[in-house]
Amino acid sequence: MTKPGKDQTQKTDIQIALIGGHRLHGATLHERTLTVSLVGGADVDLTDVEIPDGAELRITKLSLIGGVSLKVRPDVRADVRGLRLGGVQDTGPTEPGGPTVRIDAWGLLGGVTVRRG
Repeated sequence: MTKPGKDQTQKTDIQIALIGGHRLHGATLHERTLTVSLVGGADVDLTDVEIPDGAELRITKLSLIGGVSLKVRPDVRADVRGLRLGGVQDTGPTEPGGPTVRIDAWGLLGGVTVRRG
């Protein structure tokens, strides 16, 4: 992933499934990813992705039932937004700056868990 300049447009990946979740790996993602499912979560592994300082990788998860499990490097900040029942578990960096993964999680049931490794 590279930080897009003024001349570059951001690419968006779209993943759709009625039943069943999505398993996403860093090598297959662009700057923005949208995952949609009626029932099913998203398992996202970004430990092998180089996110430049100041850049933001954005993942949007829409589902009725299903949360997000995110795995990132220890220096990556996770910015979790959206509306869902289930809460957020994250013990990582909270200060602005550095590489950031933004998770917009919208759904009825399902939380967001951020693991570092």
